[in-house]
Amino acid sequence: MTAEWLECIACHAQFASTEVRYTCDCGALLSLERPAGFAAKLATRTFDARLASRDDVDRSGVWRFREAVLDVPTSAIVSHPEGATRLYRRPSLSAYAGVEPLAFKHEGENPTGSFKDRGMTVAVTQAVRLGERAVACASTGNTSSSLAAYAAQAGTRAIVFVPAGKISLGKLAQTLAYGALCLNVRGDFDAAMRLVNKACAKLDIYLLNSINPFRIEGQKTIVWELLQDRGWRAPDWIALPAGNLGNTSAFGKALREALEGGWIDRVPRIAAIQASGANPFSRGFAEDFRTRHRMKAETIASAIRIGDPVSWDKARAAIAETHGVVGEVTDAELLEAKRAIDEAGIGCEPASACSLAGVRKLRAAGTIRPSDDVVCVLTGHVLKDPDVVLHAPGIDRSSQTIEIDPTVAAVEAALANRL
Repeated sequence: MTAEWLECIACHAQFASTEVRYTCDCGALLSLERPAGFAAKLATRTFDARLASRDDVDRSGVWRFREAVLDVPTSAIVSHPEGATRLYRRPSLSAYAGVEPLAFKHEGENPTGSFKDRGMTVAVTQAVRLGERAVACASTGNTSSSLAAYAAQAGTRAIVFVPAGKISLGKLAQTLAYGALCLNVRGDFDAAMRLVNKACAKLDIYLLNSINPFRIEGQKTIVWELLQDRGWRAPDWIALPAGNLGNTSAFGKALREALEGGWIDRVPRIAAIQASGANPFSRGFAEDFRTRHRMKAETIASAIRIGDPVSWDKARAAIAETHGVVGEVTDAELLEAKRAIDEAGIGCEPASACSLAGVRKLRAAGTIRPSDDVVCVLTGHVLKDPDVVLHAPGIDRSSQTIEIDPTVAAVEAALANRL
């Protein structure tokens, strides 16, 4: 094998990294792997030095770590650039969660407004490397927006499969604006996922859902950049929303490689948080993963409205390796947490708020201690799902929107008792 290869996570069969495949012959998922000790040959000072560079490839929060992401010439990289997202701290949110210190890594600051850009820059770069004529995905909106943007940059045809009537207008508008062909599937995300798998296999289209191991290589840089933001000091916990489980998988791989490389001296625990109406992984965790659960998912958090997550096995390993936990929160709990994040001036889409809601719940249960060092990952921008901001159950914006005559007197009346 060369410097990188695809390896089955179950039987450890190996395949060339240039072979188009997403699973092993045994049916298990694949992971992009490198020789033992590769990470130890990479110094964090190299990554840190790139922060001062003006080259897009160095400014990217993915390709800044390129030696451990994908072995391609920098001239072949398809990058916006992405990443370089901020780490926020707000006393009001620490008080809300009952945890101090608490920080938020906001992946909604990526070019298309979600963490998906990190995986898509790598997967589309690989698609171009392989000479693929078209790329496709199933999506609840964020993946489709990201795929469409990167495919447009690369000059590659983009086809997205979305559950009909179950994608927010903001996400659909993004996807269409970037030029993708949108196929509205009569069914939920899981039906769209099954269909795109079959269609890509039959029609020779490159699949870019998180079953694609190159997506995971990009998404693991969320953790590496988070660690870099903190001066390579590992927190006690990293909390994140969990839907199709690509990020949970990527985070586990990122932490394993960072520890092997000596970039950190200990591994944070992962807290993967699902919505109660889309909680197959949480159900599995409660039973020590004796059963792989599947369900008809329903939650206001559309980005994680997934009942049959494709990265189950990788995510299960990530939870085990990090001594992590899987939790769940109700729609009411995540909406309350979203409101707290929004009112702190940060903002996020509904699914993102699972991380804060989950931390609050784990703190109340005593799993997380009040002095634990915690980082929550926010996965999407507040404008990804504007309908929830305006019309979610229990939210009344009427007192914030007042129609007035164009006079100072009308302004004065509207501001009475408000200043």
